[in-house]
Amino acid sequence: MTPRSRQLLETVLDDGTFRSWDSTPAPVPLVADTPEYRAELAAAHDRSGVDEAVVTGEGRIAGRRVAVVCSEFAFLAGSIGVATAERLIRAIERATDERLPLLAATASGGTRMQEGAIAFLRMAAISAAVTAHKAAGLPYLVYLRHPTTGGVFASWGSLGNVTVAEPGALVGFLGPKVYSALYDAEFPAGVQKAENLHRHGIVDAVLPVERLAGVAARVLAMLDPVDPMRLPPSAPERGEPSGPDEDAWTSIERSRRPERPGVRDVLRLAATDVVPLGGTGEGEAGRGLLLALVRFGSVACVLLGQDRRAQAAEPLGPGALRTARRGMRLAAELGLPVVSVIDTTGAALSVEAEEGGLAGEIARCLGELTELPVPTVSVLLGQGTGGAALALLPTDRVIAARHGWLTPLPPEGASTIVHGTPEKAAEVAARQHVRAVDLLRAGAVDTIVDEHPDAADEPEAFARRIADAVESELRALLPLSPVDRLVRRRRRYRTLGLR
Repeated sequence: MTPRSRQLLETVLDDGTFRSWDSTPAPVPLVADTPEYRAELAAAHDRSGVDEAVVTGEGRIAGRRVAVVCSEFAFLAGSIGVATAERLIRAIERATDERLPLLAATASGGTRMQEGAIAFLRMAAISAAVTAHKAAGLPYLVYLRHPTTGGVFASWGSLGNVTVAEPGALVGFLGPKVYSALYDAEFPAGVQKAENLHRHGIVDAVLPVERLAGVAARVLAMLDPVDPMRLPPSAPERGEPSGPDEDAWTSIERSRRPERPGVRDVLRLAATDVVPLGGTGEGEAGRGLLLALVRFGSVACVLLGQDRRAQAAEPLGPGALRTARRGMRLAAELGLPVVSVIDTTGAALSVEAEEGGLAGEIARCLGELTELPVPTVSVLLGQGTGGAALALLPTDRVIAARHGWLTPLPPEGASTIVHGTPEKAAEVAARQHVRAVDLLRAGAVDTIVDEHPDAADEPEAFARRIADAVESELRALLPLSPVDRLVRRRRRYRTLGLR
């Protein structure tokens, strides 16, 4: 019987490229040195065809050299003993030393019970090795296979920059057999299925193994370092838009047209490649905000995009902003620029949003986005209402669609505060200087993308102009040092409105 680990490696890696790193077993003392345990290990070897519960090595995916660590469930349920952990750690450290991206494919019941507490403690060392690998700016991709439970899921299985799962896989912390034995009850069906974890934003996608290589290749291509000196010269668009100087209320009405292109339309019509990611990774789907790895022309980025249409069903809540913060962390780990797309009628006004810490999430987004070490660009695509819009705005460069606008409250709400009625919304919007052109004159916007005369009437051409502007701004930012970018960004928002 071909081991499952070997089947996976043969499916995912380019033909004939796998090279084992396990040829010289690490001399690790046997923790539970009893005749019974030695017999179990021998039987596991005979049954599985491998000498341990993990297989490590290197190969190529679409020609790119990668390190791999892969569980073998047939060897004592893929459990992690002291020697197993040492093999894993050495492989992870070697991947870090050789600056290789790392793909981990889990399938395990967790800690090896025969070795007890000492084996359990090794999970901390595995997690530390993965964390050091990521801290070195190297990608860590995880494929959760059936089943992945216990300490493996609670350590190296949950630390991926990008995490996908096998369809129908049982993935959870407490295995259902253990739960049944401890509580004399069945664990609710479906909770620990891969698809349910995806719905709750814990994994980014559910994919059969046959598609894993293609997705991994696309993700790794996004993470190729960009040499700014090899990019074509950039020429960011400047100046005020052509055509008549339309009033604020005209822009507001046009931005509210249902057929106006949103972030998903821009990606569908104008991005070079898009790899969607899912939620916070911590149990929230973050609906209303799209998180993805995106390539605009020659430049890849982490995109945080407010999805206006999704917000119609579920207003932007704290989970969406926590998803945005996950994207910021991912960008910092991988050295990718951040592009935020602002298009929102405002944050959720609800008990759940208040108790979920909405205000704190807005504040943390503002602080973390301002201090990111990578290039940042925001796009005021349409509606920019309140703290939800502000949370994604303070970037190195700000692009605005001609009919984009920014305001502390919906114009009707501001009118009610000032005049006691929503009827003077247009008058209040004009006085608040909410238009993209007003923001340009104030120094809050750098580039205006024109509409001829309305994005809703020319969605594809508009989307391409947005994508071109984003690529151009990113090209201009990449040659700057992180220190220069940070100094300029801080100065910009420190002095805004004082000139």
